[in-house]
Amino acid sequence: MTTYTCPMHAKVRQSMPGACPACGMALEPDGSDPKNPASPELADFTRRFWIGLVLTLPVFGLEMGGHVTGQPLISGRLSDWLQIALSTPVVLGCGWPFFVRAARSVRTGHLNMFTLVAMSTGVAWLDSLFAVLTPQIFPPELRLRDGRLPTYFEAAAVITVLVLLGQMLEQQARAHTSDAIRALLGLAPSQARRIGPGGTETDIALDKVQPGDHLRVRPGEKVPVDGVILEGRVAIDESLVTGESMPVTKAQGDLVIAGALNMTGSFVMQAQKVGADTLLARIVAMVAQAQRSRAPIQGLADEVSAIFVPMVLAFAALTALVWGLVGPEPRLAYALVTGVSVLIIACPCALGLATPLSIMVGVGRGAGSGILVRSAEALERLERVDTLVLDKTGTLTEGHPTLTEVIALDGQSQSELLRLSASLETASEHPVARAIVAAAKAQGLALCPVNAFDSPLGLGVTGKVAGETIMLGNALYFERQGIDITDLKIAAQGAGHIGATALFVARNYRLAGLICISDAIKITTPEALMILKAQGLRLIMITGDNEKTAKAVAKALGIEEVLAEVLPDQKAAVINRLRREGRRVAMAGDGVNDAPALAAADVGIAMGPGSDVAIESASITLLHGDLLGIAKARHLSRAVMANIRQNLVLAFIYNGASIPIAAGVLFPGFGLMLSPALGAGAMALSSLCVIGNALRLRALRL
Repeated sequence: MTTYTCPMHAKVRQSMPGACPACGMALEPDGSDPKNPASPELADFTRRFWIGLVLTLPVFGLEMGGHVTGQPLISGRLSDWLQIALSTPVVLGCGWPFFVRAARSVRTGHLNMFTLVAMSTGVAWLDSLFAVLTPQIFPPELRLRDGRLPTYFEAAAVITVLVLLGQMLEQQARAHTSDAIRALLGLAPSQARRIGPGGTETDIALDKVQPGDHLRVRPGEKVPVDGVILEGRVAIDESLVTGESMPVTKAQGDLVIAGALNMTGSFVMQAQKVGADTLLARIVAMVAQAQRSRAPIQGLADEVSAIFVPMVLAFAALTALVWGLVGPEPRLAYALVTGVSVLIIACPCALGLATPLSIMVGVGRGAGSGILVRSAEALERLERVDTLVLDKTGTLTEGHPTLTEVIALDGQSQSELLRLSASLETASEHPVARAIVAAAKAQGLALCPVNAFDSPLGLGVTGKVAGETIMLGNALYFERQGIDITDLKIAAQGAGHIGATALFVARNYRLAGLICISDAIKITTPEALMILKAQGLRLIMITGDNEKTAKAVAKALGIEEVLAEVLPDQKAAVINRLRREGRRVAMAGDGVNDAPALAAADVGIAMGPGSDVAIESASITLLHGDLLGIAKARHLSRAVMANIRQNLVLAFIYNGASIPIAAGVLFPGFGLMLSPALGAGAMALSSLCVIGNALRLRALRL
């Protein structure tokens, strides 16, 4: 049975969906169901928002149109009745969940933003209703020139629609948490080819595979489950799962991981871990758990409301009581007017807009610079980050093999050596072969057809090109062929020290040169790391690559802390260890292997050209895959959070000054009273101040 829990209050658990009794947020299922991407709460609030918007627009036009033109659009009494007919379904229908949550907050003693929303909209609507139905209970001083009393149906309806919009946007953001899970599960094939006792092969559903089953994986297919190879020798691309940029040669007795791609040949494997026990399934579970553990930034508003809401309610009650006891006649009417003014002017519009408006404008500004922010809390957390963990493959480096150097022995031409090697490699589908061919084509070299092609797995390639026998491979391959590599052995070792793969080239069984292939460092990486270091960040490189390659790249970039040969679950463990030490951690990566760490970090930063899973697991995505974007994102974070704090100060200054005026403190000395109409105007003015301040972020230079 599914259990529902609150993202902010883990102790709240129940068997049915609903709202949290403490903060009013919608409860989430405790677990991930990738087959159910949409939440009932999102569909409900979306429907309520659009219905409320359609009904609110004419109400707003009827009330505000008269203020703009100086005369009512239609007769006063007819306008009042139309506003009642249109606003009532909005406030009491579309906004009904707010009243339910407010009532529950009162019963449980956990007053929150919904308490204020329900009070302000409810009081504005009721006061307006009484003003239309029983105008005689109000003092004549409050009447308008046409004899009518001011009404606030449009304020109640607009507040309801704005809060519904905020709830809808929040639910949409939370619904994205299952996208990463679905992307991860998509890595595994839906079927596996099982070999029966008689040698017959049958395609079966993945959930039918049992430990011990013998499975065949053909070229171009993904490994269905974790297991061990029984027959065959193949090249496996594990980059999506382990982060290893180069395909790995696997033979009998070697382990293979679910989701890895079989690049060459066919092999038979024995299933060992299936279902929830596979590495891929564990990654799914870790991403889901890390995502559920995050608290939304709206918690700040609720914490403030825990103090602000009771104070407003108490002050409104005290105001009404004082006016009812010692105020001038008609005391009860003045008590009602001042009490309503306090509640209307204390409407949480400015407080509610303070955070989401700054976030909205800041996120838009970031998107224009290629910085996509998934969650609002990411901007808040990024400001306080002091440790940056960087994946190597695809983050610091380009993420794919490229030709970096061609060394030709005396009498050989570099371009001719590259042309012959690329011609030979046209018969191979290996990523290294593609890198060599791409480099030759980039130089405009004319390639020749290849004959008698052979590819001893894990060693190299050979074939006839332009009448010559061309060989390309590692030291072991050349030693087995009896070819002396002494002249280039030191150069090959040097290439290894800087993280490159060295391939010897022979023409007619004589050493001709050396081709170096590496995962090149991105051109902007050194500059970006210098800036990030200057900002005081502690930099740690973490990768699934071998230790020699990792240290070579780290040394070239001046990174002192390196963790190599780290598996996906270990990456998340490193992040959690750093956080337990009190560090505020950001993680930047692009592969599936980075997904758990991205989700576990305070801020996960995905490099745009990387995997969809990494992007879905992260809270910030750099579309250009440029580490300079991290420095820009931190600047954006500081600016947005400063703007939010300014907005909150504006909102509280407004409330601190306007609530006493609404309560009538100026009446004894100056005879001035703030009517509910002026209170609604002041409320709108405070919102405009917050909006104007937030819009300044549009001019932010990144």
